[in-house]
Amino acid sequence: MATLWSWLASFLSGPIVNGLISAYKAKLAATNTTDAQAADLAAKEIAGEIALRQTEASIIRQEQGWWLTALPRPLMGFSATVLVAKLLVWDLAFGQWTGGHTDKLSDQTFWILQTIIVAYFGGRTIEKVARIFKR
Repeated sequence: MATLWSWLASFLSGPIVNGLISAYKAKLAATNTTDAQAADLAAKEIAGEIALRQTEASIIRQEQGWWLTALPRPLMGFSATVLVAKLLVWDLAFGQWTGGHTDKLSDQTFWILQTIIVAYFGGRTIEKVARIFKR
């Protein structure tokens, strides 16, 4: 996981992104100064975003460095995955051959399952939207 974050950070701050920004700045410099200032501002914002993501990745690595703090989220995700796999694969897809049948989920169980799925797939989106409103 740490290697992935390091690779992503080096890619975002690497020569490809810097080259694209430099080329765009050169194009805008030929047009007028206002656009060049906008390009400089955009480059600074991108650099700030990269630094922020590196800081966030560092915090996550520090928090998940201890196995006990890293355990609850994967356990909940695994249990939701097992339940959804049983419902979709064993009961629905292969139900004719396996005779799979699961009783209707209680409202509380369904709510917990929805919460886990939304937290996994919607968490990052919510963070991005909150950051936009924070500005």
